[in-house]
Amino acid sequence: MHTYFPGFLAGALLVSSVALAQPQPAVTAQDYARAEQFLGYNTQPLVDGSAGPPTWLAGDRFWYRVLTARGSEFVLVDPARKTRTVAFDPAKLAGALSAASGTAYAADRLPFRDLDFSDDAKGFAFAAGGKSWNYDIVSGKVSPGAKPAAALNANASNEINSPDGRLAAFIKDYNLWVRDTNTNQLTQLTTDGAKDYGYATDNAGWTHSDQPVLRWSPDSRKIATFRQDQRRVSDMYLVTTNVGAPKLKTWKYPLPGDSVIATIERVIIEVPTPRVVRLQVAPDPHRGSLSDDISSSGTFDDVDWSPDGSQLAFVSTSRDHKQEKMRVADAATGAAREVFSETVPTQYESGQGAINWRYLPKTKEVIWYSERDNWGHLYLYDATTGQVKHQITKGNWVVTKLLRVDEQRRQLYFLADGREPGNPYFSHLYRIGLDGKGLTLLTPEAGNHQVVLSPSGRYFVDTYSQPDKPGATVLRAADGKLLLTLEKTDISRLTATGWKPPTPLMVKGADGQTDLYGLLFTPTTLDPARKYPIINYIYPGPQGGGVGSWSFSSARNDNQALAELGFVVVVIEGSCNPLRSKSFHDGCYGNMAENTLSDQIAGMRQLAQKYPYIDLARAGIWGHSGGGYATAAAMFRYPDFFKVGISESGNHENRNYEDDWAERYIGLLQTNPDGTTNYDNQANTTFAKNLKGKLMLAHGLLDDNVPPANTLLVIEALTKANKSYDLVVFPNARHGYGIYSPYMMRRRWDYFVQNLAGAEAPHDYLMQPHPDPRNAGQ
Repeated sequence: MHTYFPGFLAGALLVSSVALAQPQPAVTAQDYARAEQFLGYNTQPLVDGSAGPPTWLAGDRFWYRVLTARGSEFVLVDPARKTRTVAFDPAKLAGALSAASGTAYAADRLPFRDLDFSDDAKGFAFAAGGKSWNYDIVSGKVSPGAKPAAALNANASNEINSPDGRLAAFIKDYNLWVRDTNTNQLTQLTTDGAKDYGYATDNAGWTHSDQPVLRWSPDSRKIATFRQDQRRVSDMYLVTTNVGAPKLKTWKYPLPGDSVIATIERVIIEVPTPRVVRLQVAPDPHRGSLSDDISSSGTFDDVDWSPDGSQLAFVSTSRDHKQEKMRVADAATGAAREVFSETVPTQYESGQGAINWRYLPKTKEVIWYSERDNWGHLYLYDATTGQVKHQITKGNWVVTKLLRVDEQRRQLYFLADGREPGNPYFSHLYRIGLDGKGLTLLTPEAGNHQVVLSPSGRYFVDTYSQPDKPGATVLRAADGKLLLTLEKTDISRLTATGWKPPTPLMVKGADGQTDLYGLLFTPTTLDPARKYPIINYIYPGPQGGGVGSWSFSSARNDNQALAELGFVVVVIEGSCNPLRSKSFHDGCYGNMAENTLSDQIAGMRQLAQKYPYIDLARAGIWGHSGGGYATAAAMFRYPDFFKVGISESGNHENRNYEDDWAERYIGLLQTNPDGTTNYDNQANTTFAKNLKGKLMLAHGLLDDNVPPANTLLVIEALTKANKSYDLVVFPNARHGYGIYSPYMMRRRWDYFVQNLAGAEAPHDYLMQPHPDPRNAGQ
């Protein structure tokens, strides 16, 4: 049952005079149903030939699952032989499994997605119907398997397996333990962990879980982790909404300007005979070089073991992200030395989506990522002297992910954006020598390339496409030579419904010079002679943009669905966002309240000149999280341009948002002699009195990412200024609203239809999300 507060304190603000002058007919439930057909859960099931990620086997063989018009199939690939075959006879397996389980299964709708192949690839294990099974490909027989490991160990999701798979590390009572995966024998590794002073604990303010943050050594004999000290860190409090006494939710959540933040005391733990080696460095701030967490890449960030486990390289990040210190520690003694450091005037980052520095102990070198020449590039350092040997990559383009270092051939494989003509956000794979010579493009097709290297590095799987053009998945050799075309994305069933892709766009930024890129969504029934309100979907970053992936997608949020209701929807990647130059990304540093809004307005004005059917007098905007912050800022700072806004879960007051994000992009909180601070003008409350249009605010009251006080402060400011607004509250929802997301989408459609188009919306239309039938029951 949906539990919510209906929009209240609704304003008496008038719809724009233009909207009143052009009354629109009612939008019906049938119109909403048609628009709903353009949402992802209706469009994605009509896309065929989409290959899942490869799962590698011995000898660089791999299998993947591909979705077809009828269901799915499993494919086995042998790169050495250049063969692509079905992994097994699905009809034979379906029949055997149906007989063994007593449940009927179809060959193209098998009830599983994952396989665990035997070493000889002649059979595999899988789970179906809550049980585990084994399948012999040669005989075609299905037999009961061992009980799934997850059933034996309820804590499996919170464990980190060693490289050899024999041990699994986990947290118990603030200490680190390991479990023998064969015998389930438990061994305690640390003994002095305590509440708020435990080992490997995961807490960055906005993210917290029971999974440990650590990095196993390659030989599975040591663990690099930390003891996190947050004993004096401030708490965040939220309460549940329920019948009876509410339950208090409390966790550590430092804020900008706090005198104490979470720190980590780095340790190395020897596993066979448990011993804790404490690194001889002062505690580091709970910070990472990639983002505002120390495990954002999925593991313990900014640490790199030597192959023999004798040394641990690590990077320490200052509280304000302005200084990085590259260090190397002796794993046996904990002695650590500083190799070099880099200090920047704004904020340092080590790449986009991946940490790009590497320690090369054999040659006593360090590959380092820096934006010192205004572009993200790789440099080679002498690990003995700490001096730069030379710059490896150069040019007006950005290295995003260093994927492989071939030390023997002294070559690097990396993804980079902006080197090839066209859209600078398209990613390609390159190879270059450590000496900076021999730069080679390995993925020549125009588009955004997503690459997965084989374990040996001899091959890679390349999936490429463009936002408006479906692509393909191919197998290539390490030199880029095309070996096999594995799949081609087929959207014929999708286009038969009347679907059309968005239109890529390029406009100039507010400076009149910088090229900005984005996507334009228009109704499939567009009438060029008609005037359409325009809606700006915004996510201003600065850690990412509104477009998200630049690969093909059958739906992006509800952008096309909104367009079908009679709007033009635009997404523009403004300056202040990543994947371009350092100066481009730093465009809003210290002034996050800019939110790329001047770029958005400049771009929308250019689009209106190019497409006369765009009605700038009826401009709306919406966004979630950082986009919610930007939406309210747009309504308050540009009240004569934006007429309707929907602000969801916004971090409107960054003094009330976790310490790391704001201190990274705004700087440390500083109080001036007159009592003002550098954060005052970043707060939406300061400008709430300027509201003229219609504004809807939404927030989940159990939001542990952006606490709901952020929106409540805006409500208080609007009330004091006697401004009307609308509000949707989800009492027990977190940041993304969860099961209430369809309801929020419907309210969003209603709000724009009523207040921007000046039409009547259908009453309480019910969104009906559903899984892709090809994945049903899995």
